[in-house]
Amino acid sequence: MSLMKAILPLLSLAVLAAACGEMPAAEAKPNILFIITDQQFADAMSCRMGRQHIHTPVMDRLAQSGTLFTRAYSSNPLCMPWRNSAFTGRYPHETGVTQNAPPAGGFDPGRHLCLGSYFRKAGYDAAYSGKWHLCFNAKDVRTHGFEIVTGKVQGDHDAGVTAGAVKFLARPHERPFLLVASFLNPHNICEWSRRLAGRQQALNCGEIGPPPPLEQLPPLPANFGPPQNEPDGMALMRRAYQVESGLFPVGKYTEADWRALRWGYYRMIEKVDTEIGKVLTALREVGLEDRTLIVLTSDHGDCAGAHHFNQKTVLYDESARVPLIIACQGKTAGSISDKLVNTGIDLLPTILEHAGLEAPKDLPGLSLLPLAFGQPVRAWRDHVVVENHMNQAGELDGLRPEMEGRMVRTERYKYCVFSLGRHRESLVDMEADPGEVVNLAFDPKHRGELLRHRALLERFGREHNDLLVARLLADNVKPLPFIE
Repeated sequence: MSLMKAILPLLSLAVLAAACGEMPAAEAKPNILFIITDQQFADAMSCRMGRQHIHTPVMDRLAQSGTLFTRAYSSNPLCMPWRNSAFTGRYPHETGVTQNAPPAGGFDPGRHLCLGSYFRKAGYDAAYSGKWHLCFNAKDVRTHGFEIVTGKVQGDHDAGVTAGAVKFLARPHERPFLLVASFLNPHNICEWSRRLAGRQQALNCGEIGPPPPLEQLPPLPANFGPPQNEPDGMALMRRAYQVESGLFPVGKYTEADWRALRWGYYRMIEKVDTEIGKVLTALREVGLEDRTLIVLTSDHGDCAGAHHFNQKTVLYDESARVPLIIACQGKTAGSISDKLVNTGIDLLPTILEHAGLEAPKDLPGLSLLPLAFGQPVRAWRDHVVVENHMNQAGELDGLRPEMEGRMVRTERYKYCVFSLGRHRESLVDMEADPGEVVNLAFDPKHRGELLRHRALLERFGREHNDLLVARLLADNVKPLPFIE
């Protein structure tokens, strides 16, 4: 019998097996599901703070099946700067988007490749459902690469996000996909805070009901008061942000108001947790869960009363530190990483690497996959830098003050420097004082750490062409009147 006659039956069986879907195939490219909440503090999940005041079963399950990063920071704790940072992998000062508006000179999408464009060029279906707030023109897929699939549900923005994502997942998928589900809540805390101050404000993600009696409300945070030795600029901006005519009129809040604010914040997080659960259920029902990397994060947090602030923008941890979970069935399981992460620059290289796509060599971020998958990591960065630009103040004494700042977070300390005030620096021992209650910048015992952190920031400014850093350090930092 000839060799050809011998192998013909085997070939026929192979063809039949392939037709039935049983033929072993090359490793399929993974899908990516990128979930974003808006204005959620890192610890505002029941897996982090317990179930006494909040219950987030979906996020909890995701954390149990994945890797939870406990020291992940926003690149700039404000919506538009972080989103344009995360979707390009560049620092906010590099994109020029440092506030909730396009840069004065305009945003050139040709200079910064968007996450969706990487994947569309690689043969993926790239889809986006939900809040946009990117400088890329949403109507022009050529600039960002995403098909916009957001659904519409009357009176409930986030239900529309879910509807669009679920409809996309239900399609037949001949190609791998990148799906962004960008939810709005708990951003409705902005409207809720104004409602508590007496303004008429609708909650466009749906109502949460009236607050319960005072004794059933969450307590005030342990760091409710302003920090000791707080930089002058922060005290000024608090006053300016909280004027009655401004966006954040909480200056006359009672203790009950602040506690009701926190109650509402937790209800909004629970609402978005439910919507995320619907998306994850749809992913499981179409049988794609085991081939999909899930990344969940938020653009920034909310102080919800910490340091007498509500809202974001400030560099306190409640505003700047965000939830981050990376889950992939069979590769992650209930791990916790305390490595320092900057979500604005680290997520894009992470997602690209998992899909087998090459990231530009000059991106400043690091892939988080080794940390997420429990692989050995010889060395990791020893600090992250966070930027901010506070420009949403109301009118105070006839002026609307603005203030910019930079934060350096190292393993133990957090250093901040600001553009306004006589005393413009803060240094906090985050190990001994995680609530950031005492500013040690005036303490001679910490002079060495103060100088070390100034040097780290100065080096960052040089290496990443952040021109503001030199001005902050050269023009604004004066010799400190040490307190004996």
